Amino acid sequence: MPKFILNSAYTPAGDQPQAIEKITNFISNGAQYSTLIGVTGSGKTYTMANIIARLNIPTLIMTHNKTLAAQLYSEFRGFFPQNHVEYFISHFDYYQPEAYIPRRDLFIEKDSSINEDLERLRLSATTSLLAYDDVIVVASVSANYGLGNPAEYLSMIEKLEVGAEYQQKALLLKLVDMGYTRNDMVFERGNFRVNGEVIDIFPAYNENEFIRIEFFGDEIERIGVFEALERTHLANLQSFVLYSANQFIVSAQRLQTALHNIESELETRLNEFERDNKQVEYQRLKGRTEFDLEMIRESGICKGIENYARHLTGKEAGETPYSLLDYFEQKKKPYLLIVDESHVSLPQFGGMYAGDRSRKEVLVEYGFRLPSALDNRPLRFDEFITKAPHFLFVSATPAQKELELSGEYIAEQIIRPTGLLDPLYEVRDSNNAVLDLYDEIKLRIAQNQRVLITTLTKKMAEELSKYYGELGIKVRYMHSDIDAIERNHLIRALRLGEFDVLIGINLLREGLDLPEVSLIAI
Repeated sequence: MPKFILNSAYTPAGDQPQAIEKITNFISNGAQYSTLIGVTGSGKTYTMANIIARLNIPTLIMTHNKTLAAQLYSEFRGFFPQNHVEYFISHFDYYQPEAYIPRRDLFIEKDSSINEDLERLRLSATTSLLAYDDVIVVASVSANYGLGNPAEYLSMIEKLEVGAEYQQKALLLKLVDMGYTRNDMVFERGNFRVNGEVIDIFPAYNENEFIRIEFFGDEIERIGVFEALERTHLANLQSFVLYSANQFIVSAQRLQTALHNIESELETRLNEFERDNKQVEYQRLKGRTEFDLEMIRESGICKGIENYARHLTGKEAGETPYSLLDYFEQKKKPYLLIVDESHVSLPQFGGMYAGDRSRKEVLVEYGFRLPSALDNRPLRFDEFITKAPHFLFVSATPAQKELELSGEYIAEQIIRPTGLLDPLYEVRDSNNAVLDLYDEIKLRIAQNQRVLITTLTKKMAEELSKYYGELGIKVRYMHSDIDAIERNHLIRALRLGEFDVLIGINLLREGLDLPEVSLIAI
């Protein structure tokens, strides 16, 4: 019985049927690498959806930027409304990694801002992968970065059933071990609260529903689902499986083992510094690490705890760290990894490791971090490219790497069933360019069409947006200061006609489908 139910008013047309048939046969017959070459407008995304439905296996779709990932997430949710389609990108709105510049003796502290909505979506993705078989995850390069051990995460689940004997105190202690926080005043995701024999739990991966556990003595009498804002009752459940509040949760025994291993590594490293007469590095590492150890013992976390990931996950030095791909592998079943816009995505995946490594080597050398911090890293390209059982590279212009890997397993889409034509290109004199463009914008608006404008700087995007706004144009700007969620809202608002012109720095991204846009000004 098919797990993935494709919902679409269209049927494959043009080159799509033969491409779907070829790729499906390639993968079904065991091909690890295959490539779909499709010209712009040939409907590659719809072909991908049909391949997933035909293969009927969990799928990870990776791409090189968050905006394209958001568009793919929206499209696949439309294609598979009955299945679990998830979104997994970096949960940071802002991230400044720690670094040290020796020539200036300047240490830069880690600084970050976590977006709670993105964190919830990431948790939803990992819990769905462990709970269901019909999962499609759309991800950015974040899928290649370290996560907690999926086996450890799975071992911390708690199944609650109506009629089961369960001491209330034992449940409360388990919730704390799972990373949940008691808060009887402000009830938010990742919290629980207690009122007599009633325990409310707000799963960290739910958007607006919490679970109410009602006891009669030591027996669970009822499990209810409630809407969080208005606290309205939605449904009753016979059972409920609760997952931990984050992917990095570890058991008490694992934590004690990790602390012991960190202390052993610290002692070894301090002996090395003492032998080499590096007293500054000795004192620096001793003070920082001992403080971190004390924080972990007392509160279970410290600033920069990810640098101890190797010890916390039980990995050996140099071993491949856990990532989102390990959550796909947890069920020991085949899955498909689609690399969209592979000519851009693969080089980006390949370049992540070296930059991360060089920064951390300096931190280790000068005593800011233990050598094990080097194992808190993204996957190397050779690790990534052999990780999944089946890869599908999708691009209009695949690079030599994809073609070499795929060999004869290549399908092409040349015909455009969408009816799109190649755009007309025009180079105009830069004199009076702003007013010239204003006239063109008015022509597009008169036909209920949209306009994209790219500029060189943020300031220019803001100034141009202000200028056109004063002329009566409905215009917005978008650049790196706009967080990922708001960028997606901007793209959606543009398509819905809430404004007509979007100005930004790098709007010409491969793979973005904006059929309402009829003019791009550079």
